[in-house]
Amino acid sequence: MAGIPLYFVDLQDDLDDFGIEDYGQDCGSMRITAFLDIPGQDNLTPLARLEKYAFSDNVYNRQIIARGLLDVFRDFSNNEEGFLTVMEIVVRLSEDAEPTVRTELMEQIPPIAIFLQESRPKFPTAFFEYLMPIVVRYLTDVNNQVRKASQEALLILLEQDLVAQSDIENKVCPILLDLSAPDSDDEYKVEAVNIICKMASMLSRTTVEHMLLPRFCELCSDGKLFQVRKICAANFGDICNAVGQEATERLLIPKFFELCSDSVWGMRKACAECFMAVSYTTSPEVRRSKLSPLFISLISDTCRWVRQAAFQSLGPFISTFANPSSAGLYIREDGTLSIRPPAQDGNSNSCQPSNNITLMSSSANAALSSSEQPMEIKPESSTEETSAEVHPKLSEDLNKDLREESSDCCASPGEEVSHLCQGGKAAAGATEATKESSFPGMSSRLPSAEDVFNTFLYWRPPLPDISQDLELLQFKAEKHNDACSVPCNNCVASSEIKKVLESLQEHIDDPDVQAQVQVLSAALRAAQFDSVGDCETKKMEESGDNLQNKMILDETGVSDAACNQVQGDTLSSPASQDDISDQSATSVLKSTDSEEQHRGTSVFLRKEQESNPPFEDDKSKLQDIIPQPLLDQYLSMTDPARAQTVDTEIAKHCAYSLPGVALTLGRQNWHCLKDTYETLASDVQWKVRRTLAFSIHELAVILGDQLTAADLVPIFNGFLKDLDEVRIGVLKHLYDFLKLLHADKRREYLYQLQEFVVTDNSRNWRFRYELAEQLILILELYNPNDVYDYLRHIALTLCSDKVSEVRWISFKLVVAILQKFYANSANALGLNFINELVVRFRHCSKWVGRQAFAFICQAVVEEECMPVDQFVEHLLPSLLSLASDPVPNVRVLLAKALRQTLLEKAYFKSVGNPHLEAAEETILALQSDRDQDVSFFATVKLKQALPAWCCSP
Repeated sequence: MAGIPLYFVDLQDDLDDFGIEDYGQDCGSMRITAFLDIPGQDNLTPLARLEKYAFSDNVYNRQIIARGLLDVFRDFSNNEEGFLTVMEIVVRLSEDAEPTVRTELMEQIPPIAIFLQESRPKFPTAFFEYLMPIVVRYLTDVNNQVRKASQEALLILLEQDLVAQSDIENKVCPILLDLSAPDSDDEYKVEAVNIICKMASMLSRTTVEHMLLPRFCELCSDGKLFQVRKICAANFGDICNAVGQEATERLLIPKFFELCSDSVWGMRKACAECFMAVSYTTSPEVRRSKLSPLFISLISDTCRWVRQAAFQSLGPFISTFANPSSAGLYIREDGTLSIRPPAQDGNSNSCQPSNNITLMSSSANAALSSSEQPMEIKPESSTEETSAEVHPKLSEDLNKDLREESSDCCASPGEEVSHLCQGGKAAAGATEATKESSFPGMSSRLPSAEDVFNTFLYWRPPLPDISQDLELLQFKAEKHNDACSVPCNNCVASSEIKKVLESLQEHIDDPDVQAQVQVLSAALRAAQFDSVGDCETKKMEESGDNLQNKMILDETGVSDAACNQVQGDTLSSPASQDDISDQSATSVLKSTDSEEQHRGTSVFLRKEQESNPPFEDDKSKLQDIIPQPLLDQYLSMTDPARAQTVDTEIAKHCAYSLPGVALTLGRQNWHCLKDTYETLASDVQWKVRRTLAFSIHELAVILGDQLTAADLVPIFNGFLKDLDEVRIGVLKHLYDFLKLLHADKRREYLYQLQEFVVTDNSRNWRFRYELAEQLILILELYNPNDVYDYLRHIALTLCSDKVSEVRWISFKLVVAILQKFYANSANALGLNFINELVVRFRHCSKWVGRQAFAFICQAVVEEECMPVDQFVEHLLPSLLSLASDPVPNVRVLLAKALRQTLLEKAYFKSVGNPHLEAAEETILALQSDRDQDVSFFATVKLKQALPAWCCSP
């Protein structure tokens, strides 16, 4: 800036090349256009001088004026005439032939617009009349840098909500539509589609759907430029989110299918990366029936990069199937998981009869505590999805009965086995009651006879032997399998997969092709199972009533030996038990819901695998929350062959998304992920184990205390002995994990907390700092005796650390321990701890220890963690004795403690206090101290003093 006054000497024209070029960031806070206010020999006003340099022949002059326009507007904001003159100068400057000047001008438009918004009462239409047309015009500028600057400015203005809706619809959108037209220049088209995708999330849904969505669909099918299609694919999720579910399923999903099958692998890779965002905006039916097979095709793509992106998105895509009502968890505003209070779910997630029978027979629910049973047995679909469609009134009445008898049907999973042995007659009775009842006039409960004695809830005569009938039913189903009338998309999928497998046989020697064959083979088996299961479910539903009638007819003639045989088969065959329960529920409710059909498919699939030895190992991996092929592919991410054919870090991606997958499946399906989690926990790559260590506390919330104690605690113990890079993940959330354990299990870790003090690298002081922070939180989990016996030693060890930051946080830990003792009336432990602090710190041979004692005493008074009479008796004399310490740093902290904290308390302000005189005498001595800093802090008032942490120990 030193050269700027040279503009105003006589030889102006000869010196125009000086000064402006020297402008740089070293000018500090000076205004860029400050030279306009410097009086010179040109006798021009600042406004005339601005106009002179704005249209100077020197390009640097014009750049400086464009760069300093915000300051100019501020200077003339109180002068309406001068303000409008500046606006006219800006409009003329926007037509400058030099691209750098136009770029500088456009970069100043957003801050000027924000300033004008703040000054709106003075100039309400200045931005819309003068500046907005410049932004729109620059979108079609011939210079690339100017166009990019205008696009960035437009996005900022839209984000700040500074553009009127009329300008968006009448000025911005028409320009973008023209630029993205089929006959437009390629460069303009690429930029236009990019800005359309970015601004979609900032506009209203109506504007995007009616003005931009049709053009976006056309651009997705652009056959001329693959760059256009790639931009569309990369931003597909944002567009779906902007237009909503209905438009996504009607218009965008077909285009998404086209992009996923594009001949350019970059398009398919971009689709795989945004798959979760697309799935999030679709309905569960579309997600399951359309997007899942599409994702399987991406995960088995011929290009390795596409498969790599698909596997990375597999976990996030599975998480979109999550249903909070079935998981029993909700996400707080801070992003943490928490168990949903049962009171919030009582109305919308009551136990459904059909689902209750199926779910209560699983072993996963049997492992849950009785206090959590009402929450965990909720079906994975909503009440509307599982209610009976044929007889809604009966379904409502059964729901009421079931809620009133919740202690019988929901409290104890073990009782469900006996209920299943009694279900035949009850189901038949309920069916007869349904046929004989008049639904419009039906009362809120079943007939009074059912109220007195219900065979479904109490003991009944034994069931007849129907094993031969079941075998006959299965034989008929297999015989007429080809003639099954149930529409099944899996059959089409199977034929398509077979064609792909045949085409890959020629390249079977390629390792990548072998990996694809494995993927497609697994998908083919799953599709065949689903197709057979759907047909079987249809047959079982059609023959349900006949089967129940036959049970009633044969009931009286059954011997005790046959009854025992049936009961033994029921208890020993989970598949048969599920079949009977599913048929009984179907006959009672007459439900035709798709979720019930899917559950029947799962039952039949389990029965098929019991009779098929090669798939015996996969029996425990079955579930009905997400499509089984997706889960199979996710579980295969731990296969070492995947690391060679897909991605070397595929196991890390699997570990990263595992909590989301576990939340989606729910704790009742934890058995599907247990082996995978154990495999990841023992992975040779420490990055994989580190990822699990950072998320094990969230997984513990999802699984509950019993599954955590059984399956996660052993892995947690292994992480405690792992590398520091893994241990830090456990340590950062140590409190969050320990608070989920039972008190007896939690107490076992008192012995292991000492191990965190020792690290692989002694220079890793942040590890010890994190330990001190966690111990402050962990104090509330243990009783005072345990704190004194175990945590006290760790705290004192950390107080002697070589790094001051560790010592500093450890002093706060010591104060928290002292507060723990006195808050729980453990005064004896508190007194012993105080005596130990006096010996260890007050009489320490190093001045750092004595300084720490002054800080601890100050923190004790600030936090009021002990009675004041105890403080003045046991700590105050030792604290005041530091006034004669030879080290000034100790006396400085003593002066701070007395002046800023101790003497500000009401106890020491009371007249006649015997301890006040001793404290004031010490302050007077410190005020006359020979060290200048000591006397300063002993004299300065609290509001003028520096904070206590400015002088760290």
